[in-house]
Amino acid sequence: MSFQRTNIATMAGYVPGEQVNSADVIKLNTNENPYPPSPAVAAALNGIDSAFLRRYPSPTAESFREAAARCHGISVDNIVPTNGGDELLRLVLTTFAEPGETVAVTRPTYSLYRVLAEIQANPLHEIALEDNWDLPEDFVQQLSDAGAKMCILVNPHAPTGKLLPVATLTEIAANFDGLLLVDEAYVDFVDPAREHDAMPLAVERDNVLLLRTLSKGYSLAGLRFGYGIGSAELIHPILYKTRDSYNTDYIAQQLAAAAIQSRDYAENTWEKVRQAREALANALAQLGFCVTPSQANFLLVTLPAGHSAEQLYQQLKSENILVRFFNQERLQDKLRISVGTPAENATLLAALTRKFT
Repeated sequence: MSFQRTNIATMAGYVPGEQVNSADVIKLNTNENPYPPSPAVAAALNGIDSAFLRRYPSPTAESFREAAARCHGISVDNIVPTNGGDELLRLVLTTFAEPGETVAVTRPTYSLYRVLAEIQANPLHEIALEDNWDLPEDFVQQLSDAGAKMCILVNPHAPTGKLLPVATLTEIAANFDGLLLVDEAYVDFVDPAREHDAMPLAVERDNVLLLRTLSKGYSLAGLRFGYGIGSAELIHPILYKTRDSYNTDYIAQQLAAAAIQSRDYAENTWEKVRQAREALANALAQLGFCVTPSQANFLLVTLPAGHSAEQLYQQLKSENILVRFFNQERLQDKLRISVGTPAENATLLAALTRKFT
């Protein structure tokens, strides 16, 4: 006898990318920052007094919220801390979408969105991207026709790395009757020349939330710390009603605050990744791959004609190089490659050169 809810029994769970502990593996499959976190994070970790662990942490991670508010030039009332960005996704659905209400996403997109919607018993409406991965011109109309209560957009987009300009987000928010959640997990890697800043949009409008994470830009994927940004009216019910009472622990709060206060260090790693991204894209193109222009810390590449993406994924894995293969519509002939250090990228390119030249 099963005690699962019907929707849980019939759904498929999320399948994360492969995680390995071996130092011999070049890991270019789950979009971690290839550089270590700030020395300030290590210092904060070494400075933690274990005596404090007998006490509960700050329920609302005040030290982090204050540091993040200073970093972004906003109020602490505009910030909610979460156990990774994924917890914010779940909290937004729990807080703002009644079971049975439709949630809209693009196709393709981050596959966890579907899983979380199904847990919450929210029908998922997928809007296909154009051949060049742009939103369709009638995107807002399709949201309306679907009766969507919420729309989740990852920006830069995953798995393509394409960036929607703030003007497009503003137009969607102004013409959509529901809540727009913009997942900015990869926004730190956007070229500064783009002058991309959706923060004012989120703070000023009552139907926009931003998701931020320390996993990618701040090299803290193992810590599990993220946060949401929005108007106080949207943040308040998450912070004081639907969030778990102690959703971030004492150690995570201290390290997260140290990380965001050492933004200059993080920015240096972002620039290294941008430079490596451009070099890797050029090298892959010379090998015959079609490379999607990216503003994230990964590249989506289409293999030369006659080659199998799944087979190449397996071949690279046999050489201790992990990349990501998606057995999904429109992605079967592609691989997503995280940008590594120059040395890691060189090892990948050497393996590909042996095969494609």
